[in-house]
Amino acid sequence: MLKSRRGLLAAGLAVAVAGAFGVASTLSADAEQITPPTAAEASAAVEAPPTPPATLPWGERPKKLKRGQAGASSKSLRASGLAAAANDTSGSVIPKDEEGPKGRFRNAGDQLRTEKTDVAPPEPPSDSQDQTVNYLYNTGMQYAETDGVYANVTISKPRLEETDYHSLAELALQSADGRQIVEVGWTVDRLVNGDDDPHLFVYHWVDKQPSCYNGCGFVPYSKNIKPGDTLPQDVSKKFGIQYFKNAWWIAYDTEWVGYFPETLWNDKGISFNRSGLIQVFGEVASTTTTPCWTQMGNGKTPKKDGAAAKLASVTYLNGPTVELKIGSSTPAYTPYNQTLRTFQYGGPGPCEDPEDEG
Repeated sequence: MLKSRRGLLAAGLAVAVAGAFGVASTLSADAEQITPPTAAEASAAVEAPPTPPATLPWGERPKKLKRGQAGASSKSLRASGLAAAANDTSGSVIPKDEEGPKGRFRNAGDQLRTEKTDVAPPEPPSDSQDQTVNYLYNTGMQYAETDGVYANVTISKPRLEETDYHSLAELALQSADGRQIVEVGWTVDRLVNGDDDPHLFVYHWVDKQPSCYNGCGFVPYSKNIKPGDTLPQDVSKKFGIQYFKNAWWIAYDTEWVGYFPETLWNDKGISFNRSGLIQVFGEVASTTTTPCWTQMGNGKTPKKDGAAAKLASVTYLNGPTVELKIGSSTPAYTPYNQTLRTFQYGGPGPCEDPEDEG
């Protein structure tokens, strides 16, 4: 089981603060000769951290989510009606940043279909040490200028072959050219999470360059939920992204999780404070182009009966009417369009007989 990790910089603080307020001092002055700043002055010298909107993207005021004991499984969380649990018992409130493959979808002409990686799945194929990652998608997309997006997302526990990397579902808010992205969703990924349960994840891209899961500049806000936490399986929860006061905020269930500061892009000379493209999708990262037993979503075939996993009631904040264009990059998983805002996605994998779906 992977464990979470957790300084405080103090040296020279008194001199730095004193200098900021013009306190007269010399290198030979005794400490008693330096007049310390007042509490109000010291507070003003430190920039206050961003605060989230008063309401979640879906209009409800935040409240403490129902949390399970650290190490609880996704199955037990569902049975107890709980929203999340820490993935370990370290008590850390800092998300663990983990390296692992991550796909990126824009359209048929600009999607990350394959890449080489030196990160091997837990059980790499015996015939090759050179790992090629193949990404397969079921996607709903729309070019839309917005301040954010949210949706009801089915959280599942898809079966993942030992030689594959992950199966996930997510919301991706992007610039129109697809180079700047903020993502939130759930993933089954043994490399990142250490088990086969679904876990909350966040991710971002700057100028088309990948970062890492659950870290790389992400700032935690909630004391109850953090990226990497275990989520309940076979339930639907709200996930959201919203720009507010120089930050891209992430919401899950009843709380603000944390944020990506806009400076992550500004420091690269990039302005990214409004979307140009919204995508919601299921994604499988496989070592083959046709993963045999790996499931996407809940493993059920999307069809009229509505039993398959859904990305539902997609809503924009200060944006146009939602009219998603639904598509797939692979015949292995076929989406089913229910409305302009809702679609089913995923399936059992091409080797499984549909009659055997659980």
